[in-house]
Amino acid sequence: MAALKAGKWQIGVGHTLRGKTLGIYGYGRIGAVVAGYGKAFGMKVLVWAREAALAKARADGCETASSKADFFERSDVLSLHMRLVDATRGIVKPDDLARMKPTALLVNTSRAPLIEPNALVDALRAGRPGMAAVDVYEKEPLRDVNDPLLTMDNVVCTPHLGYVSRDEYEIQFTDIFDQIVAYAAGSPTNVVNPDVMGKRR
Repeated sequence: MAALKAGKWQIGVGHTLRGKTLGIYGYGRIGAVVAGYGKAFGMKVLVWAREAALAKARADGCETASSKADFFERSDVLSLHMRLVDATRGIVKPDDLARMKPTALLVNTSRAPLIEPNALVDALRAGRPGMAAVDVYEKEPLRDVNDPLLTMDNVVCTPHLGYVSRDEYEIQFTDIFDQIVAYAAGSPTNVVNPDVMGKRR
């Protein structure tokens, strides 16, 4: 886009998705949907996750990696799909990124702290992976135009807007409203800590 706006035409050779390996790290609701998108583009889907999620991935017809190292080594496009909790904070280490192909693309639309601090920038500078697409950052909102991710030619950055759509907001706000109404009626839904329900006054 930048080249075309600068008056240049075709400036390189692209990559095809068909036949490439899409690595899905975390096979929950979103990871499973993304796996389906990969299959629609003719990609081989490879999953790494907790054992229960691996079993679900196998039941859905996805291949699972033999190890975390195998997963990072084989993925041409690796997409993170995990919640950020204590167990997943920094779950992607510099050694994991160093195993990736120089032609690989890492996609993070989940949470930046899934990757150890500074590890992605260091890995991109070292050439493994060769590219990244990120929608989440260690510090948000990211307004420092000199942030390394914003200055690298091999990174596509968006401002945490993967969920920012009119349709998604309508779904979210409808759900929130329904939960408030249920709570007011004395029958709360989606309770995160159900053990407190027995202690209500």
